[in-house]
Amino acid sequence: MDMLTVAFIVPPHVELLDLAGPAQVFTEAKSHGLDAAIEFYSYHDENISTSGVAFGEIKSYKEANLKAGDFVFVPGTGHDYLQSVEFGAAKSFFKWLAQCADNKVNTCSICTGAFFLGEAGLLDGRECTTHWRRTDELRSRFPKANVLADILYVKSDNVFTSAGISAGIDLALAILESLKGPNFVHKVARGLVVYHRRDPSHSQKSIYLDFRNHINPKIHEVQDFLINNLAKENSIEALAEMVAMSPRNLSRVFKESTGLTIVEYLTELRREVAKTLLNNPDYTIDYIASQCGFKTARQLQRILK
Repeated sequence: MDMLTVAFIVPPHVELLDLAGPAQVFTEAKSHGLDAAIEFYSYHDENISTSGVAFGEIKSYKEANLKAGDFVFVPGTGHDYLQSVEFGAAKSFFKWLAQCADNKVNTCSICTGAFFLGEAGLLDGRECTTHWRRTDELRSRFPKANVLADILYVKSDNVFTSAGISAGIDLALAILESLKGPNFVHKVARGLVVYHRRDPSHSQKSIYLDFRNHINPKIHEVQDFLINNLAKENSIEALAEMVAMSPRNLSRVFKESTGLTIVEYLTELRREVAKTLLNNPDYTIDYIASQCGFKTARQLQRILK
């Protein structure tokens, strides 16, 4: 299987966090085992961010060798640039973006990067979004687009658009979840010290991050172990031995720290994992039950109800 490539375009007057946020998500993911190459390209000889930070030499987008299933991200730029003659003249780059999408490369925009996708014709007939300050302008410039407001990001086939600035991090985490699953994304989000907000079809709450606002390292260790070993027996005695506590003391401290008993916490974890696995039509209810640590499918069905 070919290695995944995640390419980032660095346009003139780029917004730094639009670029750095998603790039850091995938960099963190690589440290957790994601097999991917992160690459940077531009279509301009000189690139200076809106904050004044300049970039060194960046390879031309014409050198990119992206295949179906790879990702290309276009971060936002300063508003003045979007209204400039220079922006409108980048027609060869817009054509390249359109070809990427046609070749099944996942084409993503952050913030006002949506205007690049619009110029490439990728927003026509699609739901999309951008920074809340620019949604009206996006509608005006691309009347065939169905521009949504007050939403973090939108996926339409293999075209992704996200709202302003930090929403690019949310989009990158959501993409990672589709590639590697929720447990993997939990680790990445914790490494970045960000709250993992997912798409509207998910709950705003996340069992992987909820009940973690305490500072007891032993309880965090137990929670991490349960997340990563859900199918095991996970007796209180074994958990207590792992963190050098008595079962009675562990039960007391866990409830004080999280507000839940260990059994209640396990139930919430199992419910979340089961809901995720149920999205795969190839998995039987018996298989899902075994992956969630249930002895029978009936136990799982009872909890889901």
